[in-house]
Amino acid sequence: MDRLADWLKELEYEVISGETDIPVEDVIYDSRKAGPNTVFVCMTGTKTDSHDFIKDVYEKGCRAFVVEKNPAELSLPEDDSITLLAVGNSRRALALLSGARFGHPTEKLCCIGITGTKGKTTTSFMVKSILEHCKKKVGLIGTNGCYIAGEHFETKNTTPESYELNEYFDRMVKSGCEYMVMECSSQGFKMHRTDGIKFNYGVFLNISPDHIGPLEHADFDEYLSCKMKLFSQCETGIINADDGHAGEIMEAFPGLYTYSIRDKADYYAENIHYTAGSDFMGVEFSVRGRFEDEVRLAIPGEFNVSNALAAISVCASIGLPKDDINEALCNIHVDGRMETVYKSDRFQVIVDYAHNEVSMESLLNTLRSYSPKRLVVVFGCGGNRSKDRRTGMGGAAAKAADFSIFTSDNSRFEKPEDIIADIEEAYLNAGGDKNSYIKIPDRREAIEYAVTHATDGDIIAVIGKGHEDYQEVNGERTHFLDREVIKESLDKTKVK
Repeated sequence: MDRLADWLKELEYEVISGETDIPVEDVIYDSRKAGPNTVFVCMTGTKTDSHDFIKDVYEKGCRAFVVEKNPAELSLPEDDSITLLAVGNSRRALALLSGARFGHPTEKLCCIGITGTKGKTTTSFMVKSILEHCKKKVGLIGTNGCYIAGEHFETKNTTPESYELNEYFDRMVKSGCEYMVMECSSQGFKMHRTDGIKFNYGVFLNISPDHIGPLEHADFDEYLSCKMKLFSQCETGIINADDGHAGEIMEAFPGLYTYSIRDKADYYAENIHYTAGSDFMGVEFSVRGRFEDEVRLAIPGEFNVSNALAAISVCASIGLPKDDINEALCNIHVDGRMETVYKSDRFQVIVDYAHNEVSMESLLNTLRSYSPKRLVVVFGCGGNRSKDRRTGMGGAAAKAADFSIFTSDNSRFEKPEDIIADIEEAYLNAGGDKNSYIKIPDRREAIEYAVTHATDGDIIAVIGKGHEDYQEVNGERTHFLDREVIKESLDKTKVK
């Protein structure tokens, strides 16, 4: 059994009462998991304050507590066996204690952190695919969940809580992983979930206004500041020189490597060509600078050339062979991210996670680069969320799509018809043609309509849910995966 004093070596704290040289088995922040030989970290959240449960935890046998509130405000009994530690930030304390509890697993892995408003999932899977093509064992954590040695684990957040992170890292080490690839969200940095992780490589993809609101970031400056924290935790930093805030970031963190699809950089792309056909849909381009090769990328769009450059920058810095990097990107597949579900000489069907105005505009403009005769988009918006998203997506469809099919997403506790009405209003207000859309509330029927009414030269984009394998209606989730429904519709209508 470990000693609490050993877990506290990296933590700044004040001993209010008791001893630190006591036996411990686990760190907890959920009062339901309390028991003897546990250390309860009390955190103040947006909805609950676990300091309020400290008495319940005590009654379950826990005697070690980490708090950030005034100890006089706590409802603990007088007991000489209690160890009470005060810290400035409980979330940071949880991260450092969790790392120690699991034996500092990230120190046994080559850690790669990737942050950005867009492209984190795609880039992380690119890096993972290249490493695995080089016969490396890799663990990955991000929006699509956690992947360890062929196993998949669902996660609630892009960047899970620090205890869960370290538990996954420990599992990676025990499974023989050499590398850890991680999507680092701004919320993860803000909530100190990544504290204590020393990244060997850190990548900054881009930033645009998002995740700003009462429960996320106060303003854009805070959002950017949280993203930039990655570079204070990494040995080798890599940044997209094309981003409008790159100069500001590079001034704060000199010595970053750069990549670009616009200008010369440490890694830059030239001769970008879009390719679409019955056997391949993607991009071909040349890489120059610190890495020189001709690359064939099996994911459409210029934006993904930028993502690929980020992945190439990391993998080239690691020292992986050019041929393996190129072969991996030529065969890359990322669930729900510019995923080509069907391709033929007649038409293509794409699935993507785009679920706001910025990502939808980027997606549709990217698909325009392939010169479709018609660009068809199937989409809805989530219920019980800001109506601004509906306005933005309706406007984006009016500007960039030739034909739109308004349908349901995760309607939650709203009526799909009401959400669609908001999208329709925004679409028409943005100048959309009243004859260039149709309303089909049932998502399955909407997808089937798109497939059965496809014409030669169409590109159909089914967006909003991407990798999600459920649909949430009135608080209940049922299985629904766009990719599966598309394939079922193709089979049903005998499309070849």
